[in-house]
Amino acid sequence: MPQAEDNAEQQAALVPSKDSTSASSSTGERRFVTGSILAGRYRIVSLLGRGGMGEVFKAEDLKLNQTVALKFLPEKIALDGGMLARFHNEVRIARQVAHPNVCRVYDIGEVDGLHFISMEFIDGEDLASLLRCIGHLPGVKAVEIARQICGGLAAAHEMGILHRDLKPANVMIDGRGKARITDFGLAVVSEELREEDVLAGTPAYMAPEQLTGKEVTQSSDIYSLGLVLYELFTGKRVYETQNIHELIELHDKSSPATPSSHVKDIDTLAERVILRCLDKDPKARPASAVQVALALPGGDPLQAALAMGETPSPEMVAAAGEKTGFRPMVAVACLMAIVAGLVALAFLGRPVNLIEKIPFENSPEVLANKGRETIAQLGYPERPFDRVYGLDYDVDYLQYVDEDKATDNWRQIENGRGGAVYFWYRESPNHLQRPKLPSGRGQPETPDDFDPPTSRPGMKGVKLDTLGRLREFYARLPQVEEPKAGEASAPDWNRLFTLAGIDPSRFTPAEALWNPESVFDARAAWTGTVEEMPDSPLRVEAAGYRGRIVLFRLIGPWTKPNQAGQSLPAFIGIMGFGILFGAALLAWRNYRQGKGDRQGALRLAVFSFVVHMLFWLFRAKHVPTGDELRLLSEGVSSALYWSATVWALYIALEPYVRRRWPTSLITWSRVLAGKFTDPLVGRDLLIGILFGLCFTLLEKLPYLIVFQQPSGGVALSNLLGMRFGVAYLLQSTSGAVFGALAITFLLTLLRALLRRDWLAGAVVVLIIGLPSLLFAPPVFAVFQVILVSLVVLAFIRFGQLALATSFLVFFSLNNLPYTTNLSAWYAATSLFVMFLVTALAGYAFYTSLGGQKVFKGKLLEE
Repeated sequence: MPQAEDNAEQQAALVPSKDSTSASSSTGERRFVTGSILAGRYRIVSLLGRGGMGEVFKAEDLKLNQTVALKFLPEKIALDGGMLARFHNEVRIARQVAHPNVCRVYDIGEVDGLHFISMEFIDGEDLASLLRCIGHLPGVKAVEIARQICGGLAAAHEMGILHRDLKPANVMIDGRGKARITDFGLAVVSEELREEDVLAGTPAYMAPEQLTGKEVTQSSDIYSLGLVLYELFTGKRVYETQNIHELIELHDKSSPATPSSHVKDIDTLAERVILRCLDKDPKARPASAVQVALALPGGDPLQAALAMGETPSPEMVAAAGEKTGFRPMVAVACLMAIVAGLVALAFLGRPVNLIEKIPFENSPEVLANKGRETIAQLGYPERPFDRVYGLDYDVDYLQYVDEDKATDNWRQIENGRGGAVYFWYRESPNHLQRPKLPSGRGQPETPDDFDPPTSRPGMKGVKLDTLGRLREFYARLPQVEEPKAGEASAPDWNRLFTLAGIDPSRFTPAEALWNPESVFDARAAWTGTVEEMPDSPLRVEAAGYRGRIVLFRLIGPWTKPNQAGQSLPAFIGIMGFGILFGAALLAWRNYRQGKGDRQGALRLAVFSFVVHMLFWLFRAKHVPTGDELRLLSEGVSSALYWSATVWALYIALEPYVRRRWPTSLITWSRVLAGKFTDPLVGRDLLIGILFGLCFTLLEKLPYLIVFQQPSGGVALSNLLGMRFGVAYLLQSTSGAVFGALAITFLLTLLRALLRRDWLAGAVVVLIIGLPSLLFAPPVFAVFQVILVSLVVLAFIRFGQLALATSFLVFFSLNNLPYTTNLSAWYAATSLFVMFLVTALAGYAFYTSLGGQKVFKGKLLEE
C-alpha cells in the first residue's frame, strides 16, 4: 500500500471489512476476549477491527437484547484531553443525525477508564473492501448506492454538520445492499470548526481547499462525495500518489481523468455530476448533496439541470414534470364544478347585470331603424351613403346617480329615462372611417359617436335611449347649398318633444345657453321635468336653420359639456417607454448569448400577430376604396408592433423564469411545442377554467351581497353582433397572454429578490390589491385581495398555462349580459360564450384523462 494510503488509514476511524476483522482477530491482541461483560450490560462477541480512532467490537446489549457495535478509544488517546473531547463530540454530533443511510449512535459509556460508544451494528462490509473485490459497481446499482450516500450526507448537512472524512472505508453496505455512512469521529458542527481542525481527515479524500489548510465547508464534503462516487462508478481513485505533497501538486496542476476513460458505458449524467463535484472552485460544485442526488441518472431531468446549477433548456422543461393528467374521479369533479359554476354565474350574474335593470327590449338593429326614421322625421329623408351605430354608457349619469344619495337612483335607471345606456346612430354622405389608428383604445379603425369628427358637412346623428326615445340630434349642413325662393318657415319644435316622449306642458320657455356647432337661424330652450323623474330638472336646447332642425339636446343635472380629450400623464408614457427600452436591451443581450427560448418566442410572436390581425379583421370598419390599403397597412403595423413587443419581452425575461421557476413553464412549453393533446396540458386547462370561474364569481359577489346594485360591467360591443363578439374574444385572448406573462415575470422577479415563494406571492397580492385597500370599501377590498390571492395560487401551484387560461375565461365571462330570460334578444350572446367555455372544458377534460376510461367500473375503482 502506498505511503499516502498508510497515512490515510492511520488518520481514519473506520469500521473495517470482514477480511480485516479476521486478520485482527487472529493476532490475539484484542482488548477484550469473547464473552466479556462490560458495564454489566454488553457481552463481547468479537473484534470487528482497529482504526486510527480506536477499536470496534461486536457485542450483545443484554438490556435491550440486540446486537450493537462498541467503539473504544486507545488508552494513549483517551488520556489526551483533546482527543477525548473529540470522542464525546462524535457522540454528540452523530446522535443529531437520524437517517436510514447514517449509522445510528446510541450512547456513551466508560469501563475501567476506557471510553466507548454504542452504535448500530451493520452486518456487512465497507465500500472500500467491496470495491477492492469487484472493481466497480454496475451502473444501476452504483446510482442506487450513490443516492443513498447523498441522502445520508444531506441529512448531516441539514443539521449543520460536516463529516470531513467521507471515504469508501466509512461507507458500510449492509446485508440488504443499503449504504450507511459511519464514523463521525472527525465530524464537526460547521459553526464550531477551528482553524487547527481543517487538516484533520484522510488526505486522499480531501478537497483542495482542505488539503492546503484554507477552509472546510459543505462544498469540501461535496468534493469528497465526488471522490467516493468516482470510485463507486469506476473502481479507480482519482489520484494515485506517493505522498501528500505530490497530491497537492496534482490538485493544483491537473484535472481528474473523466470516468468514461475508465468505464466506457458510464451514464453521461453520472459522469457530469461527478466532475462537477470535483471542480476546484467550491462555488462551481453542486450546492448540496440533494442536488447531486437529483442530478444522477433516472431522476427528473429538470431537477437534474437545476441541481447542476444550469438553466434547463426549453425542451427539457417541456419534457419534465408528470406525464399524466387527472384521475377520472378528479377530472369528473372538476368538470362538474365548472358546469355548476357556469349555472351559478348565470343566476348570480343577472341581479348585478345593468342591462337587466333597464328596459332594453329593442335590439341594436331595431334601434338603428328607429334612428333612421327619427332623422327622416326631422327633415332629412334622403338615404344615407354610409352609417354606423353602437351602444355606450352615459358615465356622467351613472356617476350622478351613484353620488346623489337622496334620489331613488335605480328606479330612475329602471324606467329608462335617465339613459344609463344609450344608443347612438350616425350617417354620412361619405364613408365613415377614422382618420388614423386610435391610441390605446384597442378598437382599430372603428368609428364611434364622436370619431370621425361630427363637424364634417352632411353628417347627421342621433342618440336614443333603450326605448327608442330621442335624447340628442345633430345635423351638419352642406358648405354650399342652392338658393331657395322665399323665407324658410320656423322649425316645428313640438316634433322634438314628441320624438323625445316628453310632455310639452311640463316645460316652460327659457334662455338658450348651449351653442350649436352648426349654422342656425333660430334657437330655443325650455326647462321642466318629466313624469318619470319629477325630482330632476331637465333642460331642452334646440336650434334650426331655414325651417329644419339642426340641434336637439335633452340636458340633465348630470350632463357635462364636451371637453378636449385628455392624454395620459407624462410619467406613464415615460415609464412605458422605459420598460420597452429596457426589455429591448435585455432581449438583445440574451439573444446574443443564446439564452432565450427563440423558438418559443417566435411561436408566441406569430400567435400574437395572428390574433391582432384577426382582431383587426373583425373589429375594424372596412371600406371598398383605396383607403382599405391604408387600413391594412396600419393593421399590419399594429400587429407587428405588438408581436415584436411580445417577442422582446419573452426573450428578455423567459430565461430568468426558466432558471428560477421552471416548473411554471412545463405545460406552457408543451403548448408552444404544439403538444395540445398532452394530458398535463388538459389538466392545467381544466384547472385554469375553474380558477377563471372563481375569479368571475368573486368579481360579482360584492355587488350582489354588499352593494346590492348592478356593476355596470357589461361590454356593450358584445351586443352588436357576432363580428364584435368574436373580436371581443380575440381581445380577451391577447389580454390573457399579456396578463399571465406580467404576473409570471413579476412573481419571478420578487422570488429572486425575496427567496421565498409565499413572500413573493404576498407582495404581488399587496401590489395589485393596494388600490382596492386604499380607495375601495372594505368588503370590496377583501374580495379583491381574495381574487388576487387565487391568481397567485393558480400560478404557483399550476403554472403559466393555467394562469393564462384562467385570465381568458375571466375576461370572456366577466363582461357578459347574464340573464335567465332566454327570450331576451341579448341572451344568445352570453349563451354563446358560455357554450365556448363549456366546449373548452370538455376538451380539457377529455385530454386530461390521457385515454383513461371514466365508466365501465373505472370511476368506481377510484
